[in-house]
Amino acid sequence: MEKIRTRYAPSPTGRMHVGNLRSALYEFLVAKHDNGTFMLRIEDTDQERYVEGAVDIIYRTMEATGLIHDEGPDKDGGFGPYVQSERMKTGIYMDYAKKLIDKGEAYYCFCDKERLASLKTEVDDEGKSITIYDKHCLSLSKEEIEANLAAGNPFVIRQNIPNEGTTTFHDELYGDITVENAELDDMILIKSDGYPTYNFANVVDDHTMNITHVVRGNEYLSSSPKYVRLYDAFGWKVPVYIHLPLITDENHKKLSKRSGHASFEDLIEQGFLTEAVINYVALLGWSPEDNQEIFTLDELIKNFDYHRISKSPAVFDIVKLRWMNGEYFKAMDDEKFYELAKPYLEKALPGNFDLKKIAKMVKTRIEVFPDIDGQVDFFRELPEYDIEMYTHKKMKTNAESSLQVLNDVLPILEAQEDYTNDALYQTLLKYVEEKGYKNGYVMWPIRTAVSGKQMTPAGATEILEILGKEESLKRIRKGIELLSLA
Repeated sequence: MEKIRTRYAPSPTGRMHVGNLRSALYEFLVAKHDNGTFMLRIEDTDQERYVEGAVDIIYRTMEATGLIHDEGPDKDGGFGPYVQSERMKTGIYMDYAKKLIDKGEAYYCFCDKERLASLKTEVDDEGKSITIYDKHCLSLSKEEIEANLAAGNPFVIRQNIPNEGTTTFHDELYGDITVENAELDDMILIKSDGYPTYNFANVVDDHTMNITHVVRGNEYLSSSPKYVRLYDAFGWKVPVYIHLPLITDENHKKLSKRSGHASFEDLIEQGFLTEAVINYVALLGWSPEDNQEIFTLDELIKNFDYHRISKSPAVFDIVKLRWMNGEYFKAMDDEKFYELAKPYLEKALPGNFDLKKIAKMVKTRIEVFPDIDGQVDFFRELPEYDIEMYTHKKMKTNAESSLQVLNDVLPILEAQEDYTNDALYQTLLKYVEEKGYKNGYVMWPIRTAVSGKQMTPAGATEILEILGKEESLKRIRKGIELLSLA
């Protein structure tokens, strides 16, 4: 069996889109599931879209997600250079393009912008206008070509696709796909600036780097016949193709930057954990044999089978991702959670608060880190609240009974010296037993008075402990005042 070699070949154009992250993850998993090699290759031939610092983003993201490459610009495995602009300096793309010209599978095109503008155009699947080239320069004689080259006239090199017949290629998910050659345009292989196009460089690099499996989005399905014709023209073995389903938003539109959560860094900035993002992205188009949803990266490597990738579009459901992130919080070690949550806690609660105890309170109640503020804001300041909150059917409390309880416990809490949770609970439990009340009948009014909220991440005595004696008493007196005015 040939050893599997996959590659992640991003263009340095900005943050890593969720679709690109999924491609990287699946390519990593396809390789690692069978102890293969996972390569990083930087495709920077589109100089107009190049973004300064984007290569650093690629490295940073791959390191953060654990998608560690075996070969790449920083790890030469004998197939370098691993950056296309550096590979171009070796002349590799022009050399291979000229080989195709010699075979009659490509040709020089000297058409200027004016002539190209006059040609027929069509609209592609993404709504972009594309020019259908009419093979005008294919008929140039050898002398005409040499004269144009000698004169220094600008040119591109185009693939020569026959107008008749069909081209068939195989995809692991979609099976055999056959297209009419008449539908295929003579795509440009070498641009007028001497750079190879993405499509041509891709084929040359994948072959010369011994890539066995190509995993990419199904938007490349329509270009695959042209790739296959290049492989056949060179006499090269076609790699295994795995085209991934589209990722859409909740409205079944293509996931775009406008969604606010289209890139890995967007999600991290929104308070998601890297592990949860990777876990969720793995399930965008792939399903395991059982109903397991939570996976470590090692478990994904073990369980991943690309034959179980779906052809149907995958919906990026932010609600599901939030749920999954919350599950990761619940399973996390308290100390680790505290260290990660600390910056959010410090921002939400400036001052002298026991942030470690508060972190423990909120850990199982949030789904992303920014949720922390809404859970703990009442510690910072008692909000305005309606005294209707004192009425609770299950606890059998109302404004009148709550006023009685608060008036009763105020002197008890004023006399209390030990404001730790256990000590406060025992003191209030004694009062509950003496009065013959249910716990909730007493704790509900106290919690309402000191929090001013319907839902809190902790019970009454835990809140009293965090607030401390002075602030707790101040809030209970405020509660008594509000209830007395009703």
